[in-house]
Amino acid sequence: MNRQQAYILLTEHMKIPANLNHSRESEVIMRALARRLGENEEDWGNLGLLHDIDWEYGQNVHCRQCREILGQAGFNDNFIETVISHGYGFEALGSDLAAKQRTTKLQHLLAAAETITGLIYSCALVRPDKKLASVEVSSIKKKMKDKSFAANVNRDIIRECEQAGIALDDFIDLSLQAVKEIAGEIGI
Repeated sequence: MNRQQAYILLTEHMKIPANLNHSRESEVIMRALARRLGENEEDWGNLGLLHDIDWEYGQNVHCRQCREILGQAGFNDNFIETVISHGYGFEALGSDLAAKQRTTKLQHLLAAAETITGLIYSCALVRPDKKLASVEVSSIKKKMKDKSFAANVNRDIIRECEQAGIALDDFIDLSLQAVKEIAGEIGI
């Protein structure tokens, strides 16, 4: 499935602008990671774009309903399981996902990418101009240490980039630069 088709699929299941922005941010980070690692940019971008496709159906089906949605759209089991894996370890999603752990480079990177978007966005909102353009890597690194800042952003999941062979500082920089490319589109 190409990017345009994936976006159409996403918008059939997701309507809230903030959620669409999060999906777009996750997409551009995954595309940047794919370029860096020599992977398939379209596939990795689609993972970022579609990872929360079932989010607006509620927490009781998040990371479950996507199996049916993505399966009917023609995605293979590996793609679907990678999408589901970003919910591994979360008690709120039920014991079946809470007990699982991410095991592949791609699973770690998707989880880290979709998680860092919250930290990047929050860092932009506390800037005087509320713009991504004024956010620096050093700001994000500082806020990573402050657990009260964007308290819902799990820093351990962001650090999973290291399990995929990417240093945290490099991951933060790559992610920030990727999201900055779409700042106008997402309104920050």
